[in-house]
Amino acid sequence: MLKLRPSARNDRRYILIRGSRSYVEKAILEFIGVLGWAEASPVFVYEVSDRVIVAINRKSLSKVRTALAMVKDIEILRVSGTLKGLEK
Repeated sequence: MLKLRPSARNDRRYILIRGSRSYVEKAILEFIGVLGWAEASPVFVYEVSDRVIVAINRKSLSKVRTALAMVKDIEILRVSGTLKGLEK
C-alpha cells in the first residue's frame, strides 16, 4: 500500500462518545443530512458497549458536534487530534 502525500491526506479529529453507534448515525443524518455525512466522512474506529470513537473530517467537526449535542442519548466525552490523546 502506497503512502499518501501530505497534500492528499484528510485531517481527522477523533471524538469519544457515550452512546450507541445507531444513535450517532441517526443524529448526523437527521441534523446535517446526507451531504453533511459525505463531507464529514465519519469512520467508526472503536466500539464498546456504550462508548464509540468516531473519526471525523476536521472541517466539519463543529457541524457534527452540534448534531450530536442535539440528541439526549449521546454525550461527547472528549475530542482530540490523535487516538492517543483520547486516552488521557
